[in-house]
Amino acid sequence: MWQTDFTQFKVVDWGYYYLCTILDDYSRYILAWRLAATMGSSDVEETLNLAVAKTGVQHIKVKHRPRLLSDNGSAFISEALANYLAKHRIQHVRGAPYHPQTQGKIECYHRSMKSVVKLDHYYVPSDLEQAIANFVVYYNRQRYQEALDNLTPADVYFGRDQVILSKREEVKRQTIQRRRQQYLEHRLAAM
Repeated sequence: MWQTDFTQFKVVDWGYYYLCTILDDYSRYILAWRLAATMGSSDVEETLNLAVAKTGVQHIKVKHRPRLLSDNGSAFISEALANYLAKHRIQHVRGAPYHPQTQGKIECYHRSMKSVVKLDHYYVPSDLEQAIANFVVYYNRQRYQEALDNLTPADVYFGRDQVILSKREEVKRQTIQRRRQQYLEHRLAAM
């Protein structure tokens, strides 16, 4: 399942710009994002095109097609988006009205991203875009998340999670064994 939502940013002397993001629900990996001057269904479609191209889902036979979870904003309830999703065989799931917790992961991502990106003022949209791009790389590849067993979204999305967790367990086991041995050696030396 993919989650999507819009959030807005103000660019000094340019007005508001809207960020549409597509997040993989299982791994929290940001599949695609796009900064636009509007919040229309065409902006959602263009962001979905980026996600579909990145995942390659249109070229492979998969058992379960992605589903798209969104709120009930005007861009997400449009007939144009419904036609786009039908064409790409993507099922659309809408959250309960006035219940943003349904899309909690994307809402949390936007809040985290804005807490960093909004620390600066942006005077041209390209500077804002670059700041968002930098945060997405950080979020996907470097930001460890407790909900993902202290792995990054990229580790989980690309299937590296079990290897990493196994290595951690092995290091933990060896560390405990080494500490026990050192403790016993220390006690014997003290006698």
